[in-house]
Amino acid sequence: MKEIAILRQPAFLKKFTLVLFTLFISVITFAQDDTKKVDVDISTDSGGDTFWASPWVWIVGGAIFILLLVALLRGGGRRDT
Repeated sequence: MKEIAILRQPAFLKKFTLVLFTLFISVITFAQDDTKKVDVDISTDSGGDTFWASPWVWIVGGAIFILLLVALLRGGGRRDT
């Protein structure tokens, strides 16, 4: 079985290689950092209520969910005996 060349190196050289690799990765990640100014306008006034804020939507949605759940768990109600 062939040995990997880096495994035969002294411990100092392994540590030095690890430090260089870590430094290289950090330079790459900092090079990707861009300092553009982002202007975000958050408006809480939407001009009206959204449809999911109405209670009747939740009631209808819950009823449909329960009907689907009952239909799926019931399995058609047919059993051969």
